[in-house]
Amino acid sequence: MAAAAATRPSPPYPAVAPVGAYDRVFYGGMALALALTVFSGFAPTYYARFLGGGPRATVSGGPFTALVHLHGALFTGWVLLLITQTALVASHRVAVHRRLGVAGAALAAAMVVAGTSVAIATAKRGAAPVGVTPLGFLAIPIFDMVVFSTLVATALAMRRDKETHKRLMLLAFISIVVAAVARLPGMLPRGPLAFFGAGYLFVVVAVAYDLVSRRRVHKAYLWGGAFLVASVPVRLVVSGTPAWRAFAEFITR
Repeated sequence: MAAAAATRPSPPYPAVAPVGAYDRVFYGGMALALALTVFSGFAPTYYARFLGGGPRATVSGGPFTALVHLHGALFTGWVLLLITQTALVASHRVAVHRRLGVAGAALAAAMVVAGTSVAIATAKRGAAPVGVTPLGFLAIPIFDMVVFSTLVATALAMRRDKETHKRLMLLAFISIVVAAVARLPGMLPRGPLAFFGAGYLFVVVAVAYDLVSRRRVHKAYLWGGAFLVASVPVRLVVSGTPAWRAFAEFITR
């Protein structure tokens, strides 16, 4: 009996989850949270009006033109695509995820063209938040498209590095969700610093997850996040310069 007791294996220590064990849950949850933010921001000014037959005008007072609908369809498609892509990765269907990425690249390019076109058309109508000139405000969406396209292009170029790729794609999604945050009740009158700050809380959550799960922040968040955050003061400063005004007047002719 003593010999048997001596050879009996001791209870194993509690298993430690491997690094990244909860990544699929986290990135899937972030995609859904960002999608909910987009719907909440644009529901009163676009989705509800479009589906429910309400006033056919954008938040800036412009009509629901074909360009506006195209813009809405493309950006909605991007939200649905990102949810699908994270679900594919979570279900280990990586091959399908990669093939769908080709369509994602084309969709992102179309979004930049449509987003820029809507921004220019809005400035031409003279629409802008109270206290801001239309040409000055044009810097906000134009820089949005520059930041978004840069992050997506870099993410696609580094798609073989999955850790960098998925973080840059998340940052790209965050870069355009600010437009929805600005449309949340009471947010737009507070100005760009308020709605950019609120939108970039998603970056804080992502960085916090890295710290908890890996005890360090991935390099993609360091330089990609810095690029994203630094773009805000840059665009606010640039928007008031004579050079920007001359450029804005040129593209809105």
